Amino acid sequence: MLKPFSAVIFDMDGVIVDSEPRHEKAFLEIFDELGFGQTHGIHFPDYIGRSDKAVWVDFIAEHKPAYSYEDLTAMKQNRFIEILRKEQPIFDGLPELVGKVTAKYPAAVASGSLHPVIDEVLVLKNLRSYFSAVVSSQDVANAKPAPDVFLRAAELLEKKPDECVVIEDSLAGVEAGLSAGMQVIAITNSFAKEKLGRAHHIVHNYEEIERLLGVA
Repeated sequence: MLKPFSAVIFDMDGVIVDSEPRHEKAFLEIFDELGFGQTHGIHFPDYIGRSDKAVWVDFIAEHKPAYSYEDLTAMKQNRFIEILRKEQPIFDGLPELVGKVTAKYPAAVASGSLHPVIDEVLVLKNLRSYFSAVVSSQDVANAKPAPDVFLRAAELLEKKPDECVVIEDSLAGVEAGLSAGMQVIAITNSFAKEKLGRAHHIVHNYEEIERLLGVA
């Protein structure tokens, strides 16, 4: 059982939207266009739950491409948005969960993605209207696994960290939630249960989250 709480914070990638494979696809297409299709050297599972910046910093250090970090970031972001608009991969059951949660508790999104990408996702299914606050890694000094995005979300919701429950899918996100002093529910959308063991609760679907949060 969860301890008493008064707000819920949702991660976005891998929780709201099935975006991890689409992020990888966008990166791979850009790598290929840059001439590094077979030699990019990026092991994508290492970056799940982290920001795009982490990928580009490592890629630039290894390959020293002709483009700047800003150019590369924009190229990948634009490609990802194209894929997102075409496929609209919101997880089944997520809109219903959000509706039930926000009928009872204030909620926020705290994401490692950049605001233009978050905005594109939350347009789908009219999700933006449900959230009282939206925080990007752009808004804080340190991305996940640092707790900054979750602490900022709690601040915007006017809640103490220990009053918040975080819903996450990644190792970096679980660590960020724990470091923030929040209760963490991890869903097995991106990692097997065994990898998410430090979360307070591990679930396999959104109905389980509804029951845990008492909104079923």
